[in-house]
Amino acid sequence: MPADEPLTAQADTDDAAEADTDAAAEAGFDAAAEAGGRAGPAGQVLTLSIVVPVRNDRDRLERLLASVAAQSVAPDEIVIVDNGGNGDLGPLAARYGCRVVPEPVVGIPAATSTGLDAASGDLLARVDADTVLPPDWVRDAHERFADPGVEAVTGWAWLPSAPPLASRVLIAAYLGAYTVIAGLALGHRPLWGSSALLRRALWLAVRDDVCRHDQRVHDDLDLSLHLPPGTRVLRDQRLSVGVSTRPFRDPGKLWRYASMGVHTFRKHWPEEFPPYRWARIARARRAEPRRAHVRWAQPRSGGRTSSQPSCGVSQVSR
Repeated sequence: MPADEPLTAQADTDDAAEADTDAAAEAGFDAAAEAGGRAGPAGQVLTLSIVVPVRNDRDRLERLLASVAAQSVAPDEIVIVDNGGNGDLGPLAARYGCRVVPEPVVGIPAATSTGLDAASGDLLARVDADTVLPPDWVRDAHERFADPGVEAVTGWAWLPSAPPLASRVLIAAYLGAYTVIAGLALGHRPLWGSSALLRRALWLAVRDDVCRHDQRVHDDLDLSLHLPPGTRVLRDQRLSVGVSTRPFRDPGKLWRYASMGVHTFRKHWPEEFPPYRWARIARARRAEPRRAHVRWAQPRSGGRTSSQPSCGVSQVSR
C-alpha cells in the first residue's frame, strides 16, 4: 500500500463499508428478511450449500449435522468431503440428507477445494466437522448475503464446553491474534475456515489458483490470499459457531497452525509481499464499483485474480 494510504486508513474504510452494508441490509432488503433471508435482489432466491471436510472426525461430525438439522431455515445442500479415517459415512449421510464426496488426497486444502467444487449453491458455507451451528445460522447467512455488495463473510466463535468468561478470553486471544496478524499481511480481513462464507461466483474465479495440493498450506489463509484485489471480507458476529477446545488443550496444534500460516505466506512471496498487496488492493478499491461482486458474475478475461501464479498440481509440496 502506498505511504499515503496506511493500513489503518484501509481498516477504517473496511469498517465504513461494513456499516454501509448493514444499513443497506436493513433499509433495502426488508422483503428478503420477510422471506427468511433467502431472497436476493429483484426477488432472486439464493441457494446455500454447507461444505464440511472430514478426516478422522466422524463422532464430531454427527454433532454438527444434528445442529444443521435443527436450523430454522434449512440449507439447500450439505456436502461432506470424506478425506479418510471416517469409516462408512453412508448411513450417517442418509440420515441427515447429505451428499458424500471422496477426496483421496490427504489434507484440508484438497478436501476443502473438492467440497467447494462439488457444491452447487449460490452461497458456499465452509465449516469444520467439530463445529456446532446456532439455530438461526443459515437464516442469518441468507440475510447477510441479501445485499448484493457482500462477497465474502467470516464468523466468530465460542467454546460450548468452557465457562462463558473463559470462552470469551480464549477466543478473543486466538481469533483476535489471527485476525490482526493475518489481516496485516493480507491487507484485508482473513477468512476463518470454521465459519467462512462466499459467493459461488467468487469461488469459481479463484478455484484454479488456490494451493489445493500442498498439505502444509493453511487453506483459509490461502483462499484469502487468492481473493481478487479489492474483495472485502466482512465479519458477522451472528455467524459465530461453537468450536472444540482441542487446539487450546494441545499447544502443539497451535504451533502447527502457526507454522502452516507462515508457510502459506512465504510460499506466495515475493509477489504477495504485504506492501505489494496493499498497493494492488488500494488501486483496485479506487477503480472498482462498490458492488464489486458483479465483476465475478462475468467471465474472466484470462488474467489471474492476483499476481501470484496458480498453485496447481505442478507445484505440489509434500
